[in-house]
Order: sequence, then structure tokens, then C-alpha cells
Amino acid sequence: MALITGANRGIGLAIARALASEGCNLVLTARDPAKLSQVSRELKRRSQEVLTVPCDVRDPDDVRRLFVEIKKQFRRIDILVNNAGVGHSNRKVEQLSYDAWRDVIDTNLNGTFLVTHFALPLMKRGGAIVNNLSIAAKRVFPGSSAYNASKHGALGLTDTLREELRPKGIRVIALLPGATDTAIWKTLWPEAPRKKMMSAETVARAVVDALCVPADSTLEELVLLPSAGTL
Repeated sequence: MALITGANRGIGLAIARALASEGCNLVLTARDPAKLSQVSRELKRRSQEVLTVPCDVRDPDDVRRLFVEIKKQFRRIDILVNNAGVGHSNRKVEQLSYDAWRDVIDTNLNGTFLVTHFALPLMKRGGAIVNNLSIAAKRVFPGSSAYNASKHGALGLTDTLREELRPKGIRVIALLPGATDTAIWKTLWPEAPRKKMMSAETVARAVVDALCVPADSTLEELVLLPSAGTL
């Protein structure tokens, strides 16, 4: 069973579709109940079981309720994909509001912690965690301070998790895609040249391939860049 956050669009939805095609049971979560229902109807034709649970990963009580539902129906998690993420409009630090900063940090960093914290008791040897971090986890983009900080922090969390979970036989993979044609660019850079970007499906296929390698694989990072070069 695979749990995917932010599964109603972009890379999260593409990963859900790819895993559904492999016959994987799915738990999909996002903040938009209507969109989740639409995605559920689509994927139930491809997958064995699909459970959709609206959840705001910023809210500990919401996340706790999510895992009550998961434990009730599946009792375990084999794959966790921490994909939920938001950006902010291009603003220098002196121009960025605290509310915008907090929303990005709470979603991209704190949300990843919360979901992982509650997921780990349901994960056993052979399981895998994929954290979608973006290439921004290792590079700096001026005007994106909160986004950069959230992704750098999430990479630190990911690296720590890997060392903590290695003895338990749970793999932890940092997904570091470059520019990918998803809706987040409407916030980050509305004029971004979408034709130069990778598709979400390309990223999803790489994730599924990475999950299919032997459980004792040493794969730690999955870096994907557009063939035309980085943006």
C-alpha cells in the first residue's frame, strides 16, 4: 500500500497514476475534497483499492485522523510519498510576509515531518519513503527564500531519517527533480518557459523504477533535470 500526499495534481497525481498501473493499493490525500473524489473515480479503474482522505498536512489533528483511517483499512504502509508542497511568489526576504513564509515552511517541512512521524509505526522492513524535495533542496534561487529554506530543511530531515531507518530496513529516497511542468509555477514564476520543463509523468516513472530496485539498494537520491538544461 502506498500513501501519497498532495495527490490531486502535478507530480503527486502522476505518481499515483503510475503506482495504480502497477496494481498498488493507494491512499491519496490533499486539501481539496472535490478534486480528490475526481482522482479517486479515475484511479479505481486501474488500482485494486483506493482510499481518499482529505487532509491538511500542516494540521497535526488532521494528520492523526488520516492515520486512523489508514490503520482501520490497511493496517500498514509499504510506500510513503511525501509530495505535498507549495511555493510563494518571487519576493526578496525584506518583501516576503511572515504569513507566506509560515505557510510554505508548515507545508513543505513541518508537513513532511508530521506525516512521516505518524507513518513510521505502520511501516516494516522492506518499506520505502520518497520525499519530493525539488532541486531547490541543494541550490539557491533568489526570491524564493521560504521555498529554498523548506526544501533545504526537508533534505536534512530526509538524510537523518535514512540513517535512523537503515537498521530497520526502510529505504529513504530524496527525490530532487528540476523544473517540472506543474501548477506550482503559477506561483513561483508565472512566465516560466514550460516547454523546456520535464513532465510530471517523467518524474513519476523514475520514482516507480527506483521503488522497484532491490530492497537493499544503496539509492539515496534521485536527481532529475530537464534535457534542455536547468531553468
